[in-house]
Amino acid sequence: MARPGRSGAHEDPAAALDAAAELLAVLHDRGQDGVKPAVSPSQLRALLAVEGAEGINLRTLSDVLGSRPPSVTRLCDRLEAMGLLVRSPRPSSRREVEVRLTPQGQALLDERRAIRMRELSAALGRMAPEAVDALVAGLKAFREAAAESYPAGGPSVAGEASAAPSPPAGPTPAPGRVPDSA
Repeated sequence: MARPGRSGAHEDPAAALDAAAELLAVLHDRGQDGVKPAVSPSQLRALLAVEGAEGINLRTLSDVLGSRPPSVTRLCDRLEAMGLLVRSPRPSSRREVEVRLTPQGQALLDERRAIRMRELSAALGRMAPEAVDALVAGLKAFREAAAESYPAGGPSVAGEASAAPSPPAGPTPAPGRVPDSA
């Protein structure tokens, strides 16, 4: 459905964004390919939350993940057994447990991002420079509009600076970076 006043717009913008989001989810999942150890989506969300708030306590992590504390404890048990995070008593309050990534956990997230960035950069490299510029501008405007729906300026997502990569060097000039997601 074309919207009035949009030249060349042959589909509803929300439908176009939804279709792009589905494709981005596929590209995002490719970041898991070949990365060891493999983690589930819920484990990845937990790692990203911990990365975004090193030293987060289990109750806050439960809130961020929208899960009950016993489920988050079991999730952290699995991640700790995989060597991806570590729990320890908070120095200022020994009754509180804080969670931190291990170097292996950070390496896993970094490797996933590198794979995803290659995938996204390859797709951006096949676009015309003016289309990349328009996409970056549109994504920035969308993020600002969507962030108004969240308290404190936006959802808590780790790795914000790595979401929308600059395209690879070559014929397409590098646009500015649009932060979000890991």
